[in-house]
Amino acid sequence: MNNRHIRTGFVAGLTLWTAQIYAQTRPNIVLFMVDDMGWQDTSLPLYGKENPLNSRFHTPNIERLASMGAKFTQAYANSISSPSRCSLMTGMNQCRHRVTNWTLRLNQMTDEKNDEVCVPDWNYNGIQPVEGIGNAAYATSFVQLLQRNGYHTIHVGKAHFGAQQTPAENPRTFGFDVNIAGHAAGGPASYLGEDHYGMDGYHGKNAAFGIPDLEVYWDKNVFATEALTQEALKALEQCRLSEKPFYLYMSHYAVHIPLDKDTRFYDRYRAEGLDDTEARYAALVEGVDKSLGDLLDYLEREKLADNTIIIFMSDNGGLDYGARGAAPEGRHNWPLRSGKGSAFEGGVREPMIVCWKGKVSPGTVIDDYLIIEDFYPSILEMAGIKGYKSQVPQAIDGRSFVPFLEGRNRGNNKRMLVWNTPHTWLPTGFQDKPDTPDSIRKGYGQTCAIRQGDWKLIYYYNTGWKGLYNLRNDIREDHNVAAEHPAIVRRLSKALGKYLRDADAQRPTFKADGKPCPWPDEI
Repeated sequence: MNNRHIRTGFVAGLTLWTAQIYAQTRPNIVLFMVDDMGWQDTSLPLYGKENPLNSRFHTPNIERLASMGAKFTQAYANSISSPSRCSLMTGMNQCRHRVTNWTLRLNQMTDEKNDEVCVPDWNYNGIQPVEGIGNAAYATSFVQLLQRNGYHTIHVGKAHFGAQQTPAENPRTFGFDVNIAGHAAGGPASYLGEDHYGMDGYHGKNAAFGIPDLEVYWDKNVFATEALTQEALKALEQCRLSEKPFYLYMSHYAVHIPLDKDTRFYDRYRAEGLDDTEARYAALVEGVDKSLGDLLDYLEREKLADNTIIIFMSDNGGLDYGARGAAPEGRHNWPLRSGKGSAFEGGVREPMIVCWKGKVSPGTVIDDYLIIEDFYPSILEMAGIKGYKSQVPQAIDGRSFVPFLEGRNRGNNKRMLVWNTPHTWLPTGFQDKPDTPDSIRKGYGQTCAIRQGDWKLIYYYNTGWKGLYNLRNDIREDHNVAAEHPAIVRRLSKALGKYLRDADAQRPTFKADGKPCPWPDEI
């Protein structure tokens, strides 16, 4: 062998060694996403002292995670699942990617009926990793960038960012090396192994919502939350000895309906006085908490915890069971108003925790606000990946929240957060019911909204109604102070209208004359 070959081999070996060392120093990242979990559906208080909802739940591992890192008291998503998950994956605000309602079937809308307005032709095929698919937003996910930069990427659970028969129905097309149970549907047909998790319409369940890839648990008393956790641990074990850092998207179907009975926890809540419905829901929450604890235990046992960032989040607000007439303090999402599908705080404010050892002091509380599209640049910054904006086809609206974790730029958050839901959306149980109260029908959908500082403005496209709320003084949004502060209404309406136009957002049209509903600054 001549000297040239020796030098070439040495350089190649050094390059490989350097790459391996770099890979080992980059953090592993776990994003633990819960579906439809309300802001206060945990024993961890996220607003002042413990309230009646907090005392209802047993979530010691959520408390454990918060004690290890930082809890965010003002973390936001969108009010419906697909828009949030598309913003997460692309870094785009929902105004820009136009996936503004939930997705499922190819080329089919999922909108509720409305006698007054027509919804726009939104992107009901979701986000896609390739061009040329109609009614879809073309984008590169942050997972693809992680994969390109040496991460082993694992998807477990709910996907719900691409319609059936499109590439994005399978998360592997968006950068995941492994996909377990992720497909187009946004909820489970069944959580029960005895039901085969609803696959192929087993036991009369909706086949479109059956959870795939869990055949090993069929005909067994294994709740889907537990089955997904076990599959996640197997996937981590398979990649543990590799030289690659990992990204795990632990995306649970829980606590989405149906409220199947998790027998591991149900009896405790009945014994504590909850009715059947609330006991089923609380058991779903505790199942998610156990899953989190199992993951934390695994990371600690395998000496991975010190180099693993863990992010806990929910994709939208919880269902507002308060519509059944419960006392206000007993309603889900308390003290927030409304729930999933609504522009009010109960529909968009989420429980969020970040544990990053060596970066975030244990027990930190962060009151600065952020939104779901911020996860894209934040996770890439955590992974040390730079210069990606020139490599992706979409505009990135999100901002990194890493400075908050590092103790920088806190307390001066005056940015605008914007939501756009030009659809009618009714909570489960109220669809197609002629006796649904107007207060419920008008509380959901056909809205856009803006938050800046303590002020939040909600605008209804179909009626022109505006609500102005000071969230510092009125977190429940009980007091519309628009009449008392017309200058603030004008300022926020102008800013919201400009943002919507700049992002090429969509709005509904009136059925009576075919004209578009006014933008908020046109009223």
